[in-house]
Amino acid sequence: MSCKLTPWGAAAVVRNLSIRTRQPATPALRTARRPDQRPTQYVPFLITRRGLADDIYSRQPPDQSSTPPPPVPSNSSTSQPTAEGGEYVPKPVEIFAPNFLNAEAIAALEKAAAGQDIYDEGQDGLLFDMPERPGKHEQLQDRYHPVVDQVTKLLMRDGKLSKAQRHMSLILNYLRTTPAPKVSPLRPLLPGSPDPSQLPLNPLLYLTLAIDSVAPLVRVRSLKGAAGGGQALELPEPMAARARRRLAVMWILDAVRRKRSTGSGRAQFATRFAQEIVAVVEGRSAVWERRNQVHKLGTAARANLTHWAVVGKRR
Repeated sequence: MSCKLTPWGAAAVVRNLSIRTRQPATPALRTARRPDQRPTQYVPFLITRRGLADDIYSRQPPDQSSTPPPPVPSNSSTSQPTAEGGEYVPKPVEIFAPNFLNAEAIAALEKAAAGQDIYDEGQDGLLFDMPERPGKHEQLQDRYHPVVDQVTKLLMRDGKLSKAQRHMSLILNYLRTTPAPKVSPLRPLLPGSPDPSQLPLNPLLYLTLAIDSVAPLVRVRSLKGAAGGGQALELPEPMAARARRRLAVMWILDAVRRKRSTGSGRAQFATRFAQEIVAVVEGRSAVWERRNQVHKLGTAARANLTHWAVVGKRR
């Protein structure tokens, strides 16, 4: 603590005395000093009323006992329409404003009421026709033909879809540039197929016709122990189109892998697969033998459809 005899101590004493002798600024003292000025009554500011007006004291709430405004004279240019009794008639409110958005909405409603297509935008200013809208159960991600998509997924190895798509592109290009095949009369294609000279013009039809022609119609299913004595009972059953194509592609892939590789490069596998497709159309492929074998087994197993083990299950 500083000594009071020093200059610093004397200054501290004087400062303390001045503070102690100062009177507090109370509302009564302020009123005594300025009698003509009344103390201002502070009202707390409500933040919830901030958005109603800039100054909350500038607008007063309407008084219920206040008189209505005086009527407007009749000679005024802003006179409102009145009825015969002199009562005020309000102007009807316009439901739709005159803009182009409401006009389009009204036109769409009129088309829907008339049973027309509300999305008919017309063909004005278009070089080509408008694309058809997808149906209710159609999907936009169906980019490729079902046969192309299925064969591409069967060609895929180790999840490399882009590599399988490149193989499919090379296969279709090979079928497009190869000479027209010579169909064997012993192994004809599907009935109603186009002339062989027209197949290279449509490689997708070329591929689909080859796969569907060699695909088996039935498959043989075995029931273990149904024939008695622990022997299996073979039963033929029809196959769906997608399952038939899958089995045919697997047979073609097996024949391609057994072939001796010719050439090198990334187009080697695609070229061998396309050559096997051409061999299927011409009737030179070994896939036809596997198809005939399955059909022979199915024909021989038709007698088992009347077996008591099968007929009893159907009952």
